[in-house]
Amino acid sequence: MAVLVTGGAGYIGSHAVAALQERGEQIVIADNLQQGHKASLLGGKLYIGDLRDADFMDTVFKENTIDAVIHFAANSLVGESMKDPGKYYHNNVYGTLCLLEKMNQYGVKKIVFSSTAATYGEPENVPIDEHDRTFPTNAYGETKLAMEKMMKWFDTAHDIKFISLRYFNAAGAHAGGQIGEDHDPETHLIPVVLQVALGQRPHISVFGEDYATEDGTCVRDYIHVSDLADAHVLAVEKLRQGGESAVYNLGNGTGFSVKQVIDAARQVTGKEIHAVVEARRAGDPAVLVASSARARKELGWNPSRSKLEDIIGSAWAWHQANPGGYND
Repeated sequence: MAVLVTGGAGYIGSHAVAALQERGEQIVIADNLQQGHKASLLGGKLYIGDLRDADFMDTVFKENTIDAVIHFAANSLVGESMKDPGKYYHNNVYGTLCLLEKMNQYGVKKIVFSSTAATYGEPENVPIDEHDRTFPTNAYGETKLAMEKMMKWFDTAHDIKFISLRYFNAAGAHAGGQIGEDHDPETHLIPVVLQVALGQRPHISVFGEDYATEDGTCVRDYIHVSDLADAHVLAVEKLRQGGESAVYNLGNGTGFSVKQVIDAARQVTGKEIHAVVEARRAGDPAVLVASSARARKELGWNPSRSKLEDIIGSAWAWHQANPGGYND
């Protein structure tokens, strides 16, 4: 029996593939390579195509005995989602509908979903709990919430069990050094800071330093990408053991400020890393941090790479070895 990983050639998806590979799983990957990289795959059987292509998905399911799906395939840029929400509804929501229909057609009853804590919108509590209200403030978060709701109704109608994992910022790189973070455009703080350290950018922009936080800059949740990958694998195992559908937050519980990230990057790289304070960005909450208490208790998730310096250090090692990314 195999695990199908949609979007498995992407950043988090490729690390999930590596985690599955280390556990001896059979892995099938479906990716249209819009953002993914073939060079990021350490194993598995790759099919290049789109979830919305029914013939393509028939081939994937007919040629493999799949018992579970890990679903990463989605567009995920908040700013872009506000400018082109139709793209996000078509790829994220309709793509998920196509996937669920094929799962039902071929009798695959387990799916782990890479969701986002952006489904909560402006937080009511810090850290955010799974029972807090969901009120997304951008189209990206809204589509992810719609995907979760769709899965709930497919469970009700077709007994397809799902586990949705909500988290904020994945960071770092695989311990083996073969895979890391390569986006175009790059918008995530840690790789952008490291591009400054590499001389690829003149400075890092700090959007506001007058927030109600300890150092005045925004605080965010950063989790090592391999810890996130482990959580997805644990979720597959829970479903295989008969677990019911559920939603779990994945977070470090405290968060790190923008200044803390920049200072840690200076320490790790030994570079000056010039920072420029600019105006706040509209819609940036002061603190976004998720509680992972439930995931730790019910999934047995125990993130082991939570030190900021370790997260940045692993990313720095990969970016130094691959300053131009995967070059594919």
